[in-house]
Amino acid sequence: MRKPVDMTSRWRHSDVMTMPAHLRSVSAAAVGSDAVIAARDLRRSFRKRKGWLRSGEVVEAVRGISFAVPRGTIFGMLGPNGAGKTTTIKMLSTLLIPTSGTARVAGFDVVRQELAVRQQLGVLFGGDKGLYNQLSARENLRYFGRLYGMPDAAIRDRSEALLERVGLTDRAEERVESYSRGMKQRLHIAKTLLHDPAVVILDEPTIGLDPAAAIEVRALIADLVPDHTVLLTTHDMHEADVLCRDIAIVDRGLIVASGTPTDLKAAAHVDRQVVVTIASQTPEAAHKLAAQMESLPSVTHAVWEPGGDDVCTLRCSDTSATLDNALALLREAAVAVRTIDVREPTLEDAFLAATGREFEESESEGAA
Repeated sequence: MRKPVDMTSRWRHSDVMTMPAHLRSVSAAAVGSDAVIAARDLRRSFRKRKGWLRSGEVVEAVRGISFAVPRGTIFGMLGPNGAGKTTTIKMLSTLLIPTSGTARVAGFDVVRQELAVRQQLGVLFGGDKGLYNQLSARENLRYFGRLYGMPDAAIRDRSEALLERVGLTDRAEERVESYSRGMKQRLHIAKTLLHDPAVVILDEPTIGLDPAAAIEVRALIADLVPDHTVLLTTHDMHEADVLCRDIAIVDRGLIVASGTPTDLKAAAHVDRQVVVTIASQTPEAAHKLAAQMESLPSVTHAVWEPGGDDVCTLRCSDTSATLDNALALLREAAVAVRTIDVREPTLEDAFLAATGREFEESESEGAA
């Protein structure tokens, strides 16, 4: 069995500074006036509670965030628990007043034009709250439609369309208490879209879902654009990668990196690897093949691990070219290939490059 390749030696806290400056932060100048969601130097502080009283200690949950979300796109905020993601969206959705800075949603100021902002928004917070378990799906939508001030005919037509869209038409008359977690989350999305908001804010919409349910919810989110503009907060790297056009990595109340998923991964300075498992070779043949592999264009280093099957790990700058050249070499040498594994940079690598610490470690720290 192949021994795992030790990757830990690649990472240093100083790697943060190797990320290009335009990916480390978003300047206020970069916040476009035509953006559907725009935040400029947004901050939120609060005093810690001690029993019934507030202590003198001030906590900065959000410490100066600036970003812009173009119309008809999905913008992701990626970060650990306590990074400041939920605090940010509470300010954008008028549930918290910023300590300083400004934010606009669909052109309206979140402090001075609070009602107008709310009329443009559909907000889904992670967790189980927000539905009435003793009511059916259709009754829930009717209730919330009336809260939105929608006419009954509009509520009826919109509810039927959304129930079909989220795949709940056949279960629409059942009480929500009988629903699975995934079904409830799909109903949450229907409720969020009921009044057809221009802007949709989703706070960790797949948290706690099993893989199959998470896939269903992600498909619904992807279908929201370009008709809606979406701000998605998540700590799920894969979710952000597959859904978002642009991503901001948030840590300790700051945006520490931003860009497209491709840009962020490219800036992580991670060794790309092609790992090829082949039939066991004699020491002489292995030595010759290792030397030939290391001389391939784009290969920076080759490590040969003998065993029941031999494993050659190629660190390289271009995985596609390296894979093609390595397979051609092995075919010419009549060597049987068992398995192939290609290692490209991931968003988790980008997170580590931006913050200088492991994602799992950061999640264990206090909430913001």
